[in-house]
Amino acid sequence: MTEKSRGERRTGLLNGFAAYGMWGLVPLFWPLLKPAGAMEILAHRMVWSLVLVAVALLVMRRWAWAGELIRQPRRLGLVTVAAAVITVNWGVYIWAVNSGHVVEASLGYFINPLVTIAMGVLILKERLRPVQWAAVAVGFAAVLVLTIGYGRPPWISLCLAFSFATYGLVKKKVRLGGIESLAAETAVQFLPALAYLLWLSAHGGSTFASHGPGHATLLAATGVVTALPLVCFGAAAIRVPLSTLGLLQYLAPVFQFLLGILYFHEAMPAERWAGFALVWLALALLTGDALRAAHRAGRALRNQTGAPGAAASGTATTVNAAPTADGVVAGSGPADSRP
Repeated sequence: MTEKSRGERRTGLLNGFAAYGMWGLVPLFWPLLKPAGAMEILAHRMVWSLVLVAVALLVMRRWAWAGELIRQPRRLGLVTVAAAVITVNWGVYIWAVNSGHVVEASLGYFINPLVTIAMGVLILKERLRPVQWAAVAVGFAAVLVLTIGYGRPPWISLCLAFSFATYGLVKKKVRLGGIESLAAETAVQFLPALAYLLWLSAHGGSTFASHGPGHATLLAATGVVTALPLVCFGAAAIRVPLSTLGLLQYLAPVFQFLLGILYFHEAMPAERWAGFALVWLALALLTGDALRAAHRAGRALRNQTGAPGAAASGTATTVNAAPTADGVVAGSGPADSRP
């Protein structure tokens, strides 16, 4: 590995830590926007995110994709579906954090890879290895334990996990870059969000202009909170293997979980610890299996090439091409629109 490639990898890792770190710490931001309700915050996030990414695309002169997308009704329809699903995801997450359910929200992103794998089997007809089946079974057991612990199904976690997994499945078919994808989705969201904000203001329910410039600035900053981690993630994705991003993705729910316990002081009775422990066991099984699969594929490629230089590059290539069924990789795909 040359000095330049080592530097690129370091830059990628730093950007990966920054992206997932920001996603992990975002529960600290949403309460700052009170007394705005979850719907108002969500609408501002949609409006200001489009403003920010539109300016970025204008500066970078990256608009050619928009014309191509408009001429492809099927892809445009998929973008609309993605926008609708991520709207549900964002809205539930904001409401959960501001209603004292940070730990349960973090669980949604822990179990997201398991849901992604299940959808891969049911919808894409992917075949799983025995360890992956075991991980899915352990994850299902975890949901049952948590249902008993909460006295109800962990619907916040399940809603976040299924909406984000569905979003990932749709994005897999759309195939747009991170900033372009966010621009397209927020363009779909923009008019309904703006109409809601205007309606809210007309009925005296808006907090944007009635709680001072500081509050208005924070609401406008929802665009930065959405776009900045995306920029860092994009910088990481082109510099480090997907297997590394797959491991880094767990930083976000870990930070959220710790914030829920240590900062927001949410209750964690024994049965919830048991449920979370089962989820973590399932993720450990997935991670270990994915890394073993990547190692075997890299070794096979080295045996085929027989050249040391080609072997080194082949390993990275194989890791980047790890199949969706490898749970740890599956969760890292649509990260550009995490909470």
